[in-house]
Amino acid sequence: MIRIAAFFLLLASAVTAQTVEDEYGTLNPQDTGWGKVLSNIDNGVTDMTTCASGYYMTKSGRHDLARRLFRTCAEAGYTGAMTWMGQLDNNGLAGPYDPDAAAAWDKRAADLGDPVGKFNYGLNLLRGHGVTRNEELGRAYVDEAAQDGLRIAKRLRDSGYDPNEVTPDADEWKYAPLF
Repeated sequence: MIRIAAFFLLLASAVTAQTVEDEYGTLNPQDTGWGKVLSNIDNGVTDMTTCASGYYMTKSGRHDLARRLFRTCAEAGYTGAMTWMGQLDNNGLAGPYDPDAAAAWDKRAADLGDPVGKFNYGLNLLRGHGVTRNEELGRAYVDEAAQDGLRIAKRLRDSGYDPNEVTPDADEWKYAPLF
């Protein structure tokens, strides 16, 4: 009998612990989990934890949510979100395949000093993918990323700037010149 009473007491407390919004504010707001992350994005709240959770969204195949989160975070200045927007655009995830937009996101991150943005944009320039091919400028971006300590940039530089060294399984059709 005590177990049954305890169960109903627990059930009643779970019901009263639900988030309730009314004219006086929010009672028991969700403060963890996906619900909190989505609430933050819906309300334009960007912080490191919220923006970093986009990684798990995209890795779990929730590209629409990841794109929404990364766009909000990128617009707020998070360079890691900018490089993820580039990844989503470059692979057509939850949007069209758009190498121009991908390169623009990478350049934006690079211009703000992000080593991954520098590396990605340098690789774009080396390939002429999403931007006009410019090997000299591409090498300069890769060199900056290597100076920043990005190991994959050092690897690309040390290979003589051969993109196949860092993306051996890349879809070559993507990077072929269009004219």
